[in-house]
Parts: sequence; C-alpha cells; structure tokens
Amino acid sequence: MAAELAYVLITPYSLHKSRTGGIIGRLLSLTDLDLAGVHMYAPGDAWVERYLDILRKSDLGNPVREAFIQYVDEHLRRDNALGLSNRCMMLLFRGENALNHLLDDVVGHATPKVEGHTVRGTYGDFQHTPNGIIKYFEPAVICGPDPATVEEELRFFASTAATDGGVVEDAVRLPPDAKNVQTELVILKPENFEKRSRRPGNIIDVFSRTGFFIVGAKLLGMTPAQGEAFYRPLLDVFREKLQGNIEAVLRQKLKAAFDFDLPDEFFQAARRLLADRHARTEFAKIVRYMTGMDVRKLKDESERDRPGPVRCLALLYRGPDAIEKIRYWLGATNPEKAESGTVRSDFGRDLMRNAAHASDSPENAQRERKIIGMWQTDPEPEFKKTIEEFLAEQKK
Repeated sequence: MAAELAYVLITPYSLHKSRTGGIIGRLLSLTDLDLAGVHMYAPGDAWVERYLDILRKSDLGNPVREAFIQYVDEHLRRDNALGLSNRCMMLLFRGENALNHLLDDVVGHATPKVEGHTVRGTYGDFQHTPNGIIKYFEPAVICGPDPATVEEELRFFASTAATDGGVVEDAVRLPPDAKNVQTELVILKPENFEKRSRRPGNIIDVFSRTGFFIVGAKLLGMTPAQGEAFYRPLLDVFREKLQGNIEAVLRQKLKAAFDFDLPDEFFQAARRLLADRHARTEFAKIVRYMTGMDVRKLKDESERDRPGPVRCLALLYRGPDAIEKIRYWLGATNPEKAESGTVRSDFGRDLMRNAAHASDSPENAQRERKIIGMWQTDPEPEFKKTIEEFLAEQKK
C-alpha cells in the first residue's frame, strides 16, 4: 500500500485552552505514522473562504459537514465568535493508510457519542437536539475527510504556508499593560522522538503552565552547519570549564604509571595543551547528537548543509518575561539538580539528553532563531516543501 500524507489541524480553542500538549501526546503515541511536518497558521479571511469551498465539496455527510463548515467560518477567522487568536497548529503524518488510521484509531470521528479514548472523545464536544439542530460543536482538531479532499487541501496548505502562517507573533493579543514581551525559542531534543511516545506532548504541557502563546512551530532536521553555528558559543565555555576534567582524568590514569609523583606543572601544561582539542571533541559530540551527523567524519562540504537523520521540534512562545519564565519551567541543565516538576527533572536523562533547550537571553533567542530559520516567516517554509515533494512523488 502506498504511503499517504494526512494532516491534523489543532483548533484555536484547543490552543487557547492549553490542550496542545495533551493532543500532541495522543497523536504521537497512538499513531503508527511518521511525523512529517509542523506549522503554525493564523489565516486571513481569503484563506478561510477557500478552505470552506473545499469542505463544501467533501464526502462528509450531514450534520457533520455543516458542523465543520459553520465551525471553520466562525472560529478560524481573525475576527471570530470567541474573540480569540485564530492561531492553528498543523501536523503532517506520513505512512500507509494514514488518513483512515488517524480518523479511526487516533483522532476519532466527529460524533455526539460520548467516548474518551480518542483525541476528539477527550477534548472535543458535539451536542445537538433530537431533531438534528447543532447546539455546540468543538472538534478539538480538524482532519481531511477523504483522500480526494485531502489532496486538494494539501495543495492549498502548501500554497498559503508563508502568506497565512509561519511565525505568527502578530496573531496574539496581549493585555495593553503587558511589559517586557518576548518570544522565546524552545527546542524539544532528539531523544523525545526516538520512538513512539507521548513525551513531546507532556513536555509541551509543562510549558503551558506559563500561559504563553505558541507563535511558531517547526519540525527541525538540523544540518551540521546549523548545529555548529547554534552551539559555537559553547566552544569558549568548554575550553575554560573543562580543563579541570582533563586534569582529573590524567591524575587518575597516570597515578600508578610511574614510580614517582608527577609535578603540578605537568598537569597545568597538559591542561593548556589539551584544552582546545578536548573542547572541540565535546562540541562535536553535541552537534552529532542534535543532528545525527559527526562533523569530524563528513565526506565533503556539501554534507554540512544536509539535514541530519534525527528530528527536533522547535517552538516559539510569546509573553511577558517569556525567557525567564520558560527557563524556570525548563529546569537546571543537569537533570539531577533540576527542581521537581520542571521539564528536565521529569524528562531529562543526563547533561546532553536533558529533554529540551531554551534560549538563555534575548540576544541568543534572536541568534538561534535566525540560524534555524524562525526569526521571521520563511518565504519557502520546509512545511511547504514537504507537501510539494510528497505530491510530486505521487505523480511518478
């Protein structure tokens, strides 16, 4: 069976109610599919009208089709019924029978039947009168209803990924008296995606305690060049702080090697001699972990700009004092020293595999966002390329 590409759109209401982590946790842990892309939208009215046109032609029967049409019309516009930010998060999933698998086994069909084992069963509501009049409808997420409709929707989403989505900082409405409003970069590290797991969703759920708005999302395959640029400031830190490690190892290894004591001057000279090499080795380990590629073993320079085989999830959070508050919930670098209830305390394994990264200053947030293409909306988003490449494959 050929692979399919299916989408799940997390609704503005679900984002506003901080249900994002719970929904993503369900999606990632219950599907047999590969996560292929993540993107934020904050659509304009023209986008909504085009989406409605596609939905009206779908195979969905009533009252479900009319419920979705009314919902999209009233809740996805910038000027909407609830007065909320119309931010949506879209996730792409790829695999065999992706559409039916998502609807039947994970998301669940929109139905008045009360059930709790699917995403919609837990986070959605569908109430109507005995004669079929809809009283309340909140689907939690929106999925493509049938293969033909999904293909048209995917083409539409790709064509509008940059015009109606990307970095959507302007889509959030903060109180007029909000001070020191910042956008913080968070990266969920590769260990969270090594296997089917709800870990990424659980981590997002911890960060939701800040009450901040997610204004950017990207499934990131970091290149070696990006990894080196991203972590380059650590080189100087390693040269300075890791010299003590060099001395400790040498003293232990050489303790019984000679019948005389080595002078302190020897160890001081060894520290200085090996500081740069040791720093670069540890630096390369971090880059290899975040990219899945060892920069010391690249065959040619073209590999430096090739996305590595491991994946991260980059998120942008916006709110007052976002950097300080996000880093509080992130926890100390060493998971063993992180405060209970923080991300690294609950999900970190060691100094490198410590669950997530968050920028430590406004300057670094700007620098890091630029490196991974999230300083502003990319005119050619990876999300768009993912859809276009899949559709091109289908034509072969």
